[in-house]
Amino acid sequence: MVGVALFGAGRIGRLHARNLVGHPRARLLAVYDVVEDAKREVAAETGARPAASVEEAMGVPGVEAVVIATSTDTHVDLIVKAVEAGKAVFCEKPIDLDLARVAACWRAIAPLEPLVQIGFNRRFDPSFAELKARLARGELGRLWQLIITSRDPDLPPRPYLERSGGLFRDMTIHDFDLARFLLPEEPVEVAAVAGALVEPGLQSLGDHDTAMVLLRTAGGIQVCITNCRRAAYGYDQRVEAMGERGALLVGNPRPHTVERWDAAATEARATLMPFFLERYAESYRLELDAFLRAVERREPVPVGFADGWRALLLAQAAYEALARGGWVRVEEVAAPFGQFS
Repeated sequence: MVGVALFGAGRIGRLHARNLVGHPRARLLAVYDVVEDAKREVAAETGARPAASVEEAMGVPGVEAVVIATSTDTHVDLIVKAVEAGKAVFCEKPIDLDLARVAACWRAIAPLEPLVQIGFNRRFDPSFAELKARLARGELGRLWQLIITSRDPDLPPRPYLERSGGLFRDMTIHDFDLARFLLPEEPVEVAAVAGALVEPGLQSLGDHDTAMVLLRTAGGIQVCITNCRRAAYGYDQRVEAMGERGALLVGNPRPHTVERWDAAATEARATLMPFFLERYAESYRLELDAFLRAVERREPVPVGFADGWRALLLAQAAYEALARGGWVRVEEVAAPFGQFS
């Protein structure tokens, strides 16, 4: 059994808490949140100890690992504290909104040879994992194009958007990581277009709600990521891979596949999943299982610190491409950070 301390008792923290409690090889021993009521609610629901501080939570006997589900601006400090305390770390994405802080974080923890997994849960979605396996087996032959569609049912509240870091760092970052997961080689160039088409008021934040991002690998593979914060028909998550032997498509799962046919009309299948908590429920469980297995076996995690760095790097390159109005070389954006380039 792996003893775990949870930092963050909000929406994602509660999801992880429930998954930890339901896992046969995990024990949720402590929970900490700056919001006292939220912390105590999760502690009461799970039987974990409501810790008065981060240090108290990590010091609970038996805690080997921490799950960080707090606001993004706290991630770096918590990662460093946990690694210095000898704990394995699972941290929600992104590591931070600033590449310099991420680089500094790595310099601080790298000598300790940490076990750090970043929460890019879509890699663990069974359909995306199957697509990855079939591409790796060469089912399409040479891959030509990858098309990733990711659209939310509606915009988050404005206070969330004000601190999100922008569309590319908050939403598209999942798609950057998914592209890297599926591709046989790293993207080397980025181009982007974006606008505030749904909510023009986002322009005052310098943010966007609708975007298309193009990636290109050294071997010429083309990637198109299309995002929108509002899809009237639901939470839309699809991937299409196109190659010399054909195409592989991952469509949207549905709550059920029942259809009604009668004299009046034909009723189509159920609408899409409401949002990411429902759509990716299984992948959230599977990513924690992979993390716990790595902690138990002291083996490398499947989504490491470097993956968090690369996804944020692509987000930054997309913003620079947007500002310049053309293609940006990823290595140019990475160059100032030395070892991460």
